[in-house]
Amino acid sequence: MDMEGNKRVFQRLSGGPSTASDSRHHPQQQQQQKVCFHWRAGKCTRHPCPFLHRELPAPAQPLSNGGAPKRFAEDSGSQFLRRGPKFTGGSNTWGRVHGSNAVAKKTEKLCNYWVQGNCTYGDKCRYLHSWSLGDCFDMLTQLEGHQKVVTGIAFPSGSGNLYTGSKDETLRVWDCQSGQCAGVINLGGEIGCMISEGPWVFVGLPNLVKAYNTQSNADLSLNGPVGQVYAMVVGNGLLFAGIQDGSILAWKFNAATNGFEPAASLSGHTLGVVSLVVGANRLYSGSMDNSIRVWNLETLQCMQILTDHTSVVMSVLCWDQFLLSCSLDKTIKVWVASDSGNLEVTYTHNEEHVCIGSPIS
Repeated sequence: MDMEGNKRVFQRLSGGPSTASDSRHHPQQQQQQKVCFHWRAGKCTRHPCPFLHRELPAPAQPLSNGGAPKRFAEDSGSQFLRRGPKFTGGSNTWGRVHGSNAVAKKTEKLCNYWVQGNCTYGDKCRYLHSWSLGDCFDMLTQLEGHQKVVTGIAFPSGSGNLYTGSKDETLRVWDCQSGQCAGVINLGGEIGCMISEGPWVFVGLPNLVKAYNTQSNADLSLNGPVGQVYAMVVGNGLLFAGIQDGSILAWKFNAATNGFEPAASLSGHTLGVVSLVVGANRLYSGSMDNSIRVWNLETLQCMQILTDHTSVVMSVLCWDQFLLSCSLDKTIKVWVASDSGNLEVTYTHNEEHVCIGSPIS
């Protein structure tokens, strides 16, 4: 029986120290001190496994000003502190020790098996089974007053008020300090959407866009839409509005007149445009015709039509290099640019219920 071989396997599993003799006779042993990939995923079935079933200890840190070396979880450069793309702030408690009887907490890494819906460890899984982390939000108060569904929320810069719009045909102004309603404006039509840009609040109505300047108290009406205005976004100095008839109208601000002038009309969708987003010098529009159109912000020409959804595209969102879309077909799709520059679906998430999203400005 190879007792020495069994001893070495045991040491790899338990993290026991290697002897000088082991290192001399087996110089590759240190290279095999790797954490088992399958163990990390909770799927290792090898007995014994040639790789470690534990995390490797952190390398020793040099002492600074006579202090103790940093602990593993306190190293601000640790890969375990990175929660997502470009995230640099915050700290975690993974592996921290508080007293001799402390238990290691979950790592901040998302469980891939939970994402796919087949993690068998449940609450005992060492990875996260949640898209969010921590108790970061607490409800301050509930704003009551609208009689029908709220379709838009806007918080213009430099203002101490919050603006909300509803299908009850009213725009309400809320004092952010007291949480009390400071005013109600009856607009005479259902509010389909609302956004803010700088001091401006834009309200989408049937056949009209209202523009309010919260600093100068200017009250403007932008004509041109045919039917309900479902979505709005600002990009490249233009205000875009998605209209019930399938068109996208654009206005440009004129500083000389302190008003907005018609700039363009984008046609192509055959049914109402219900979602708009700007990113990477592109305008993306989602429609009731089940498609997403990609427009060049400089030329305002349609560059690509995405037709993978089978129902209304309720919301589109730009995140890093990805485009995300959700639809009444119960899917959320993630799009990424291919080598040719065109967008292609890289991931589809299926929901039990329909997916509805709306922008909050």
